[in-house]
Amino acid sequence: MLHVDLDQFVAAVEVLRRPELRGRPVVVGGDGDPTKRGVVSTASYAARAYGVHSGLPLRTAARRCPDAVFLPVDREACDAASSEVMATLREFDAVVQVLGWDEAFLAVEGDDPEATAGEIRGRVREATGLECTVGIGGNKLQAKLASGLGKPAGVLRLTGEDWFEVLGERPTDALWGIGPKTAKRLTAMGVDTVTQLAAADPHDLAERFGPTTGPWLVRLARGQDDSPVVGTPHVARSRSRETTYQHDLDDWDEVQRQVLYLAQRVASDVAAERRPAIRIVVKVRYAPFATRTHGRALPAPSTEVKAIQQAALAALAQFAEQRPVRLLGVRAEFAR
Repeated sequence: MLHVDLDQFVAAVEVLRRPELRGRPVVVGGDGDPTKRGVVSTASYAARAYGVHSGLPLRTAARRCPDAVFLPVDREACDAASSEVMATLREFDAVVQVLGWDEAFLAVEGDDPEATAGEIRGRVREATGLECTVGIGGNKLQAKLASGLGKPAGVLRLTGEDWFEVLGERPTDALWGIGPKTAKRLTAMGVDTVTQLAAADPHDLAERFGPTTGPWLVRLARGQDDSPVVGTPHVARSRSRETTYQHDLDDWDEVQRQVLYLAQRVASDVAAERRPAIRIVVKVRYAPFATRTHGRALPAPSTEVKAIQQAALAALAQFAEQRPVRLLGVRAEFAR
């Protein structure tokens, strides 16, 4: 299994269009104005050296790296670049599973995966001017983590043989699929590292995390993954719209109006895709930065504006705290 991950993709697309930015700290996010509210989508490696990373508020990024060039996300340019990369990957004799703009899995055959990985890097660079890192593993989990460890512009192999040597003493959230909240719960159980999680009793974890998630966490720590590379076209599981407000919304009547507006935009996206939504999720980011979500299932799958708006309002009604709001989002989820 190979995992191809484009390096600093959104920023790299902008550098291709503006060669004078090469080597400079570039931060892409929001509308490109760091004096406004918004978050970083991607930062170039030069900007990351200053502690700028994805999800960081733009204003904080500007304080950490005042000399950075700030640019808006150009979705059309990223779509075009991504399509060219994925078309290049499909030229190989491999099953290709696209994960999004900037990454894909490939299932390949052969005795020299490093040579294949090197050829992939060369062809992507020749076709698009973009650099990528290729992770090699015995399964998707191993390949995914290998690409992260091999950045930037590298090739790295991670298998069961060196799994614990490379990852054993790392914190559990180094694993693909474990986030800060889960890692915190594991730490409360005395499980801090990948090795400790791999040695944990699946039954104990099942009691804490559920009968499916608990044993899965142990398999994850052991580097086990039997999911196949699927070559069917990537299909989004949801459609969403969100807005960061330059001034906090203190009036929850206005919050309600904004949720209705976002739900209307989402409904238009759902109708255009001709895939009925089954559940609507509302995201609220309170000032200064605490984020909460609530969802509501639709009575029946629907593309109708009214049904989606009603579900959004029902989800909004589940928020007990009516504090000032800096961001709202509405997401429509499709049946898988």
